[in-house]
Amino acid sequence: MSEKLSFVNPTANSPWGTYLSQVDRVVPYLGPLARWVETLKRPKRALIVDVPIEMDDGTIAHFEGYRVQHNLSRGPGKGGVRFHPDVTLEEVMALSAWMTIKTAAVNLPYGGAKGGIRVDPKKLSLQELEKVTRRYTSEIGIIIGPHTDIPAPDVNTNAQIMAWMMDTYSMNVGGTATGVVTGKPLHLGGSLGRVKATGRGVFVTGREAARRLGLDLRGARIAVQGFGNVGSVAAELFAEAGAKIVAVQDHTGTIVNSNGLDLATLIPVANKEGVVAFKGGEVVPNEAFWDVACDILIPAALEGQITAERAQKTSAKLVLEGANGPTVPMADDILAERGVLVVPDVICNAGGVTVSYFEWVQDFSSFFWDEDEINVRLDRIMMKALNQIWDTADRHKITLRTATYAVACERILMARQERGLYP
Repeated sequence: MSEKLSFVNPTANSPWGTYLSQVDRVVPYLGPLARWVETLKRPKRALIVDVPIEMDDGTIAHFEGYRVQHNLSRGPGKGGVRFHPDVTLEEVMALSAWMTIKTAAVNLPYGGAKGGIRVDPKKLSLQELEKVTRRYTSEIGIIIGPHTDIPAPDVNTNAQIMAWMMDTYSMNVGGTATGVVTGKPLHLGGSLGRVKATGRGVFVTGREAARRLGLDLRGARIAVQGFGNVGSVAAELFAEAGAKIVAVQDHTGTIVNSNGLDLATLIPVANKEGVVAFKGGEVVPNEAFWDVACDILIPAALEGQITAERAQKTSAKLVLEGANGPTVPMADDILAERGVLVVPDVICNAGGVTVSYFEWVQDFSSFFWDEDEINVRLDRIMMKALNQIWDTADRHKITLRTATYAVACERILMARQERGLYP
């Protein structure tokens, strides 16, 4: 059989290719476990589904849906569902693999999974969006469940979509199964602190990284790409710590203000109309975002944003990856050569899946914690994981990304080895 036809072979510059190169870099640090490394390069299961719905005008539309379970050696699959017109199987494979690494890096009892539908939700009515969500959930229902694979929100999905997914799955199994998804509304078994968890994790890891660099957050200049749930929350927390948000980019464009943007006014405007509608900053071309003088750069949009060229341009001393896979491998090398510290996505944005884990645990026990308790537990888990990764990086003199993979892959492959191969 021709290797070229295999779905595990990456196309050029794809997120899956980025992930595979990250795995290759960690092999020298795996010792005897390296014999199992091919496990990490092949998803356990990939499901492609057709999602047909009747549109409001009576026509029938078909959308392509995916659910990939990358590795389940350490527990059930965990990972979001994104609705985006550019979603591909290869992208979902990469995102599921990064979830495998992420859950192992913070030592949660999960494997990695991810889902997506090729659709622009902005072009759907609310009724059509509900139909797409419910049909997709029914189609992937054969492989998800509270003990097998637990979806969550991701790009263009939210608590309402999780409520529809939970309800659809529950109707199909004949009983309310709150634990089948996380990121739900509070009154359907959601958790306090979940909405802000990913952004909070970016802040907690960023605060520690800045401390180690000797970078004072008071007055530090921060540029944020992506101003949704992750970017805006991280920006708020950094601003509370005394930092200045000097540039923000979202799908509508880029605004800058070297004196700092007023977040109290910006965030409501951005949520409603996008950042370019805000009058308290100068609108500049999108590529100019990478030229803005800053100390900390937070890419919190989509993957593949920090290219080699942009890595050469940025003035940041610290990069906090709020998005999944925002830095291509060549850019990673350039940033390392320039002495720019990168806190990788697989630890930096792991706050979301950590509080998703809390939600899942609370659903099973039907006992819910207050937000202060959740934040304390989240901060403790994030700091413990980051410190262990930092020790590994110092010991081997490797980047934080390779160190994160070393810690995570050892846990995953140890589980794989101890479980053995069945049959």
